[in-house]
Amino acid sequence: MAFILLTLLIDILAIGIIIPVLPELVKSFVGGDESAAGWYVGIIAATYSLMQFFCAPVLGALSDRFGRRPIILGSLFGLGVDFIITGLANSVGWLFVGRFIAGMMGASFSTSNAYIADVSNDENRARNFGLVGMMFGLGFIIGPALGGFLGGISLRLPFFVAAGLSLINWLYGYFILPESLPPEKRSSTITWRSMNPFGTITRLRAYPMVLGLAAAFVFSSLAQRGLENVWVLSMGFRFGWGEVTNGLMLSLVGIMAVVVQGGLVRPVIRRFGERRTLMMALSVSSVAFLCYGLATAGWMIPVIIIFGSLSGLAGPAIQSLVTSRVDPREQGRVQGALTSLLSLTNILAPLIFTAGLFRYFTHEDTAIRYNGAPFAGAPFIFGSFLLLIALGILHFVFQKYPAVAKNDGETIPETDSEPDPVQLAETAE
Repeated sequence: MAFILLTLLIDILAIGIIIPVLPELVKSFVGGDESAAGWYVGIIAATYSLMQFFCAPVLGALSDRFGRRPIILGSLFGLGVDFIITGLANSVGWLFVGRFIAGMMGASFSTSNAYIADVSNDENRARNFGLVGMMFGLGFIIGPALGGFLGGISLRLPFFVAAGLSLINWLYGYFILPESLPPEKRSSTITWRSMNPFGTITRLRAYPMVLGLAAAFVFSSLAQRGLENVWVLSMGFRFGWGEVTNGLMLSLVGIMAVVVQGGLVRPVIRRFGERRTLMMALSVSSVAFLCYGLATAGWMIPVIIIFGSLSGLAGPAIQSLVTSRVDPREQGRVQGALTSLLSLTNILAPLIFTAGLFRYFTHEDTAIRYNGAPFAGAPFIFGSFLLLIALGILHFVFQKYPAVAKNDGETIPETDSEPDPVQLAETAE
């Protein structure tokens, strides 16, 4: 675990470093035009996510056949080369090439999760995946702040530092990281079915309540991914924030996520239950998005970040609800379906929020203004609307599948009066 966690931390740190500076690099190629930069940033981000969506199951299947170690090492080396290409890019076209490669190599996170599953057992599996979440949190606390600082020196410096980290990580893995999947446990063949990113989504039809939860999950994830993609451009356009300020604000987001995930999830869900916690978290998130969109001064943003961090309770609550409804024999495939849906929102969000809404509302010809300026907060208003749709779906789902009170005051979902879900899933497949 120590080996793979350090590998993940360095990998996430390298990715986090470039978050505050990539949009600024795009702006430098389009003469500082915010609207044009929004279009290119959105398309580039969608390209990255599209490659992740298609390549994640491919790399996963290859790791089942040939072992985790060679896939992880190959991805780390590829990311190092990609960061160098991006750092040397002299046009938007080369940035597309770099992010295309990065999407392919970044799909190795699924292989890293498989590695952790290989070395875990029933007693420590939850703890081990919790440590993975901690690595993500640490990487996104340190990475954006470091990237913002380095970007203040030179826009290209963060990419070369990220390349160095990835290649050091590759060397570390080459000499230190052991193989987790012994030959006798590897798959003997690779099939197209095992590499199909759409196949697992059909599994959700076997669980009507989970299908409803997944629909709400799609709308809330689309809003969150949209915020992540449009953040740097919007804050720069509205408040004049540069790489350093954006990096520090994104680090604050990471810090609050660690606080909420590490300290509040268990007591809040124990006190209010998954359903009320989920509804509360998405309500807070919708209000926070609305405040982001309407904020008129930069000092308001960190206040909204602290308030909006309570939305981090939604993820654990919805995961708890999903796992309580799914047959143990189907947990892995259903989780895979949710991951596929998340990847799809990663593709759509930059197209809608950055290439679409931000570009339209910041264009010099737009007639819609707020406080006398182009309404660059419009994407956040749209995100708030998506979260309201998610809340409406959840209200309908919880009405249709009510909880039953237990003697100790906790609540559990009623059992669906449906056929065997595994049999249904096999039929759907």
